[in-house]
Amino acid sequence: MTVRRTPAGPSKRRGQGELEAQVLGALGRAPGPVTAAWVQERLPDGLAYTTVVTILTRLHAKGAVTRERAGRSFEWVPVADEAGLAALRMRRVLDAEADRQAVLASFVTALPPGDEELLRALLARTGEDGRG
Repeated sequence: MTVRRTPAGPSKRRGQGELEAQVLGALGRAPGPVTAAWVQERLPDGLAYTTVVTILTRLHAKGAVTRERAGRSFEWVPVADEAGLAALRMRRVLDAEADRQAVLASFVTALPPGDEELLRALLARTGEDGRG
């Protein structure tokens, strides 16, 4: 983790995706559609309103949140939680590759035995649900 110096002393730079996870967490606790200002009030570290809007806009582009016009701004609703956002990222990587079979085969063979068993169980359950 990178540490940068500010006039008030050292501060830690957030890891990639940490802000997105915090925003999704706040949205997950929301009573319904909420504004960026509502999200901002519930985040640590006093993030700027524009930063929160930027994060929400990026999450919208990734399909992790939806938004509806509310006056001159938007109200936001989560579509995906943190696990869902990770799955979206994995899907985007897979979609960018020409040989899906090779990528999936490489991924599965690199899994530790417990994860491979979990994946097989999830795939079996999905097939039973008629989604396979």
